[in-house]
Amino acid sequence: DAVGVEEFIARYIGLHAPHVRDAVAAMACPVAALVLDIFAAPLVDVARGLGVPSYVFMSSTGALLALMLHLPVLHESVPVEFDEVEGEVEVPGLPPVPPESMPCPVVDKKSPNYAWFVRLGDRFMDATGIIANTADELEPGPLAAVAGGRCVPGRPAPPVYPIGPVLSLGDRSPSHECVAWLDAQPPGSVVFLCFGSMGWFDPPQVAEITAALERCGHRFLWVLRGPPSDTSGAGAPDGSEHPTDANLDELLPEGFLERTKGKGVVWPTWAPQKDILAHPAVGGFVTHGGWNSVLESLWHGVPMVPWPLYAEQHLNAFELVADMGVAVPLKVDRKRDNFVEAAELERAVRSLMDADGELGRRAREKTADMKAVCWKAVEEGGSSHAALQRLAEALHHGAVIPKK
Repeated sequence: DAVGVEEFIARYIGLHAPHVRDAVAAMACPVAALVLDIFAAPLVDVARGLGVPSYVFMSSTGALLALMLHLPVLHESVPVEFDEVEGEVEVPGLPPVPPESMPCPVVDKKSPNYAWFVRLGDRFMDATGIIANTADELEPGPLAAVAGGRCVPGRPAPPVYPIGPVLSLGDRSPSHECVAWLDAQPPGSVVFLCFGSMGWFDPPQVAEITAALERCGHRFLWVLRGPPSDTSGAGAPDGSEHPTDANLDELLPEGFLERTKGKGVVWPTWAPQKDILAHPAVGGFVTHGGWNSVLESLWHGVPMVPWPLYAEQHLNAFELVADMGVAVPLKVDRKRDNFVEAAELERAVRSLMDADGELGRRAREKTADMKAVCWKAVEEGGSSHAALQRLAEALHHGAVIPKK
């Protein structure tokens, strides 16, 4: 049995390598490349055997890319668990990283997930190129570290093509009830809380959030989801499932909705996050810090309070606060499943939303800068537009008939 989702997906995809090889080898036309996501990166060996170029698509941050390429080096130089390191962890292109900000797959070196992650760094280095959902000006430090060969000393990295932000903005949903409520709120007055497709909280944590929201007094729109439908984990190989619609009567403290009526909305099911972030009434975003959510927030110029829950989100939160400056920090207790006390959430929301707060003012200014960076990068002549053109040329010129 697989220990976690990373190991399960890696093993599952590995079983399909012969089928991928056969399918590509059967093609009579030139093949431009195998484009592989992070979990399929080991299939670069299939591409190499067929003489076909391979590109890894990095859907997360340039910071995580730098860490993954550097992880085999850290594996040799840091013999203890990262949380036992005295001081910080050095990741090329980033400020010194506190051990508590290292991503979840690397925090337990005894886990097969950690071993898989270490191997991934090597597989990335064997690709023809790396496509990254970021922009040069958004993460200059990590991307320069990768391009400059500082992540793996003595071994040049494949060329990186930062083509982001890659976002599915799509059509607006102006008729949605959440958007209609926002229409009646003053500009920049609402703090939006939403935690992704796998984010949910148990009643003790919900009680802390409600206390924080009541005490800070700001208008809020909170997307609150319920626990997965099958808590035994029988429905998924790794035991994970998406949250259900929340039962607000069971989760919320008695009287909370009445006390906050007119000032806040608790939405118990899916909500149109992109449309909400685009609304002028939204002035801040309490988010799990998944990279797609971060990019949507930056695209619409909304500063953040990152509340990391899983995957690489702790590293994302560190980068948003310490490197980009677009977020106000929030202390989470990783040993208590990322628990946050009411007083800490209240402090962070006040810092972000209060007009006179220095931290919030700086985060708003930096977010406005990053919004301009994101928009300019994808325009004609922008850095991401140019990177996409270079990638298209490389794919065109690299196309070959697969070896049989």
